[in-house]
Amino acid sequence: MLIWLAEWLRQFDPGFNVFSYLTMRAILATLTALITSVFLGPRLIRWLQRMQIGQTVRTDGPESHLSKSGTPTMGGVLILAAIVSSTLLWADLSNRYVLVTLFVVISYGIVGFVDDYRKVIRKDSKGLIARWKYFWLSVVAILVAFYLYSNTEQAAETALLVPFFKEVMPQLGLLYLVLTYFVLVGTSNAVNLTDGLDGLAIVPTILVAGAFAVFAYVTGNVNFSAYLNIPYIPLTSELVIVCTAIVGAGLGFLWFNTYPAMVFMGDVGSLALGGALGILAVLVRQELVLLIMGGVFVMEALSVILQVGSYKLRGQRIFRMAPIHHHYELKGWPEPRVIVRFWIISLILVLVGLATLKLR
Repeated sequence: MLIWLAEWLRQFDPGFNVFSYLTMRAILATLTALITSVFLGPRLIRWLQRMQIGQTVRTDGPESHLSKSGTPTMGGVLILAAIVSSTLLWADLSNRYVLVTLFVVISYGIVGFVDDYRKVIRKDSKGLIARWKYFWLSVVAILVAFYLYSNTEQAAETALLVPFFKEVMPQLGLLYLVLTYFVLVGTSNAVNLTDGLDGLAIVPTILVAGAFAVFAYVTGNVNFSAYLNIPYIPLTSELVIVCTAIVGAGLGFLWFNTYPAMVFMGDVGSLALGGALGILAVLVRQELVLLIMGGVFVMEALSVILQVGSYKLRGQRIFRMAPIHHHYELKGWPEPRVIVRFWIISLILVLVGLATLKLR
């Protein structure tokens, strides 16, 4: 939005041309989202406390979590407000990739909001019934997949990039629709499962979003893409603004969500952030790299799948409790140790993912 104002003001003062630079707008998007989160955070927390919108803790979980009962939740509203406002201010809103990403973030956020609302306000422990949650997540994913597939302008937009292999870029065809669906729905649920400890989900999200800012920049730059031998997709460069807005919003939320948390993001935040990472991976053609960089999310989701599958097939559990972060808590690890070690793992995996740009 402000980019259009800057273009108009440039006729009066050429200094406004600085706002046309992507790097400057990325910095401003980060700061805007960060300041928005930090400024609105205390006000939102006080309002949630006043409305008694608090977390309900599982009685079968680690005993250390019982003290968290009543901690304000639905703090993901703060994240969404920071991301959306920052993106609207600093991104080029004529870019359809930016609009698609905002659509996914807001839509998944609404699904999560309804789930949280039913749990903490209407006191329905089941929240939004699972089949309806997956239904609406699936509807959004399918709509986005068909829109992107029907509006492709070059073959690179539907090619699958295989990490570490320079010449392996198979065309997906209709499989693009299937892949997009599973990336969006799968990533949103994986982040949702990871959001079980203070700050556990938000830091890997920040790291992955920051890495996708790099991927978006080089993919949308004709010189860097040629040098790195990756497809050039011009529209992706503007996604840098969305990525940096996520980073800023995440850092601002972490100010209040770090151990011991003053607020939890809830499904409204985790589903929206997972959807954001998923659509970013699809748009910059790095779905497989998302599996690497988002390894913590993958590990959390797989632990639940293996636990449920093993119990149904063999009547035995693999882990003491799933998702896997609870397994380590029940083994005696203090919560901060689990959190920081998972952060370190995430940082390592993100660096490996970034290395795929050159190691091809």
